[in-house]
Amino acid sequence: MLSDTDLQEHEFAWTGADFTHVQKLIYQKAGISLHDGKKAMVYSRLSRRLRETGHKSFSAYLGWLESSGGAEWQEFINALTTNLTSFFRENHHFDVLRDYLHTESFDRGVCKIWCSAASTGEEPYSLAMTATEMLGRDHFKLTASDIDSKVLATAKNGIYNFDALKTVPDGMAKKYFLRGKGSNSGLVRAKPELRDSIDFMIVNLIEDNWPFREAFDVVFCRNVMIYFDAETQRKVLAKIHRVMKPGGLLFVGHAENFSDSRDLFHLRGKTVYSRVGG
Repeated sequence: MLSDTDLQEHEFAWTGADFTHVQKLIYQKAGISLHDGKKAMVYSRLSRRLRETGHKSFSAYLGWLESSGGAEWQEFINALTTNLTSFFRENHHFDVLRDYLHTESFDRGVCKIWCSAASTGEEPYSLAMTATEMLGRDHFKLTASDIDSKVLATAKNGIYNFDALKTVPDGMAKKYFLRGKGSNSGLVRAKPELRDSIDFMIVNLIEDNWPFREAFDVVFCRNVMIYFDAETQRKVLAKIHRVMKPGGLLFVGHAENFSDSRDLFHLRGKTVYSRVGG
């Protein structure tokens, strides 16, 4: 149990009630369940928001956020979301994807892909490179979304340290990225045609106003559900099911298992599911 004495001796007043308040708000707004082991992380990340907004205590900040937060809600969510990613992360997924793109036929010859946790962009760019290699630029549509507006801005820019490309297959780095020169030495940027192949947007997975008009053949939703409780996981899975085509593939994180939702998705391989139903 979190006690007030555990959370004292900080720059800002910070109590167990404050942490409980944060837990409630981030669950309501983003579906994220924060356990007590995250108290130090929450203090560190939200302290920056107190400094930015001029509040002297967490209780004052949280009270203001609820009454008149406005745009600050997005900053609050940005501060508490975790973004860990890399190019071609969990590479076996891309092997499965290549096989799927090679063997399947798609409506009007176009494969529709959704990367639902774009983070700073490495995952959607990996998907775009894979789809371009397998299908050609005109035969896929890729939507990349995230709840965090700041990482999404980084993704749109497509600028990375050169070392980030070490996991990109041979030849693809040179084909799809430009190396910086002069003051930009050590940096790379995704080529315009790669950036333009991705439609970036903010999407909150727990909200119901998803902006999609066409069903997806492929959805990557990796290492997102681990932050949701079982009830929220089920609701999000049901909504993903509704925006996918029958037989489409859902790729999830290595620590995620949805065997309790066999009515929605059938396990097809290691952390790869196939959408059930017509």
